[in-house]
Parts: sequence; C-alpha cells; structure tokens
Amino acid sequence: MAADPVPPKLTLRERRLIGRLRRPAAVQAWLNALPYNTEADGETLRSFREVVRTGKAHCLEAALFAAVVLEHHGFPPLVLSFESQDNLDHVIFVYRQGGRWGSIARSRDPGLHGRRPVFATPRALARSYVEPYVDYTGRVLGFGVCNLAEAMGRYDWRWSRKNVWKVERVLIDWPHTKLPTSDARYHALLKRYREYREAHGGRKPIAYYSGRETWMPLPAAFRKA
Repeated sequence: MAADPVPPKLTLRERRLIGRLRRPAAVQAWLNALPYNTEADGETLRSFREVVRTGKAHCLEAALFAAVVLEHHGFPPLVLSFESQDNLDHVIFVYRQGGRWGSIARSRDPGLHGRRPVFATPRALARSYVEPYVDYTGRVLGFGVCNLAEAMGRYDWRWSRKNVWKVERVLIDWPHTKLPTSDARYHALLKRYREYREAHGGRKPIAYYSGRETWMPLPAAFRKA
C-alpha cells in the first residue's frame, strides 16, 4: 500500500508552491532558479520538504520535488533513472502530456535538464540524453522508469526531514532497459567534447547538440555562458 501523498500539515510556503506550480514548465522554471546542491557538507538526498526548506537541489532531489508537486495536479510520480558506464547515474522526473513524454531535471551539465513533451515513448525521451551525457567519462548504458508511489510503499520519501536514501537504493536495483550506442559514435562524441572543452577554456558545450529544440529552458548560468 502506498503512503498517503498528503502530509498531516503543509507549511504555508509548501502549500503556496504546490498551488502555484501547476504545470511541468513552471516546476522546471522554479528548479532552474535554485542553486545546484553540490553537497559541500556531505552527501544528501532531500525530500520535497527539505528542498523547499534548504533552497537547493541536485538531480534526484529535483526529481523528487517535481514528483511531489505534480502528483497533486494529476501526474503520477514517475522518475527515469539512467545507468552510466562511470556509475555517475542521473535521475529525472518524467510525465506524459497530450500523449507525448517530457521531463523535468536539474544537472551540472546543460544537456541533462528537462525536455519538452514531444517524445512518443520513454525510450525516445531517454535517447535524447545519450549525446549530451557524454563527457570525459559518462556514457548511457540503460534506463528504467519507476513509479515512486508504487515502488516505495509506505516509506516517507515525500515529507521526511531526514535523507531518503531508500529511494536511491530502490532506483539502483530497479530493472533497467539497455540503451546501446555504437562504439564509433561514442568515441566520436567523446572526441568532440574533449576538443570543445579544450578550445573554450573548459566551458561545457550547449549549441552543438542535436535536438536542442526539444530542451526546456536552461538555468540562467548556462544561458549566459
């Protein structure tokens, strides 16, 4: 049995945020305005409630925030987990709108943020992340879609004041579908990435990626770059 998504009592700020952020684009914009949680004081995995309190979020925390907010507006709390060859996995919130799939995400890499709802399947959505996932070590190996309301049972991943590490453990063990790319394509992407970073003083690429028209607006720091 899933835990009740409604807590005993919402704070005024929580209630106002949930009421105001009714659409995926609004949630992405709110998350874009937050500082990225670099975990300077140690690793964290904060619930929606703690993201609101601290005003920071890394990728999985952003996905949990989006899941809680949009669950109140009729979207199931679905997250998509990527497996990477360097074990630096990425998690995004995914949703279906008008029969098409989109996502909400935060990342330290510009190409790993949200996507507009234009993809026919979760697999097609996941494929849009393959190219920008390639950095010095990253390469997508597979993906899995998880409904947190079903997978987490009565575990309090929405409102807990403590780190919700069980979410991470569940996603690591969650069945993932392989998403292969050829070695030739991977090495070409890796070469391009290295050359761009070297030629541009270490700045991360944005403009050269294909499919940019499907990306949601990026945080201001990336737009300025």
